[in-house]
Amino acid sequence: MLKHEVIPCERCGSRIECKANSYTKCQCSKVQLNLNEVQYVSDLYEGCLCAGCLLQLKQEYLQFIQPTGS
Repeated sequence: MLKHEVIPCERCGSRIECKANSYTKCQCSKVQLNLNEVQYVSDLYEGCLCAGCLLQLKQEYLQFIQPTGS
């Protein structure tokens, strides 16, 4: 039996075990975001996201602020 709630990632729908009460053990805490990246993600989504989506959004933000091929 799981100790934490299993919820869908708001972006991709994959099932993730939310450990909001044990944040340091949650899969999302493995993705390091700076303040600007956190703001970018929170402007787009309100709920929990899986680590994979957080990594993709981090890359998306980096491309947004540093477009290639000017």
